[in-house]
Order: sequence, then C-alpha cells, then structure tokens
Amino acid sequence: MPKNASPAKTKSPLQVPCPTCRKLAPWADNPFRPFCSERCKLVDLGHWAAGDYQLQGSDAPSSDEEAP
Repeated sequence: MPKNASPAKTKSPLQVPCPTCRKLAPWADNPFRPFCSERCKLVDLGHWAAGDYQLQGSDAPSSDEEAP
C-alpha cells in the first residue's frame, strides 16, 4: 500500500443519544426514534402527562376575563 493511500472508510450508521437515558440509539430503522426503546418512549410520555415538561408562554385568560 502506498504511503499516501488511506484504507477504505466505512460509514457507520447514524446514532443519536436517547433523550431519556442518553444511550446511543440507531436513527435509521428505529421504530422508537429518537428513543432507544419503547420503555424510554413511555417514560418520556409519562413526564409530559404528569406536567413535568412545560412550554413557555403567557397564561390563557380565565373565563372571567373573557366576558365583557
């Protein structure tokens, strides 16, 4: 092999960290993406349902404030 030649580079499949457990999970052909498993997907859903995650924004007006 010549000095300047490099071995053939093989592309590894894209892996991303799971938002729940931070374990690397494949992106392609992953039915739970971006999660690594169904368990992590359900844990995240549970956090949303419990109100642990909140989006910033103004509060919605109460029914008393809407009436003229």
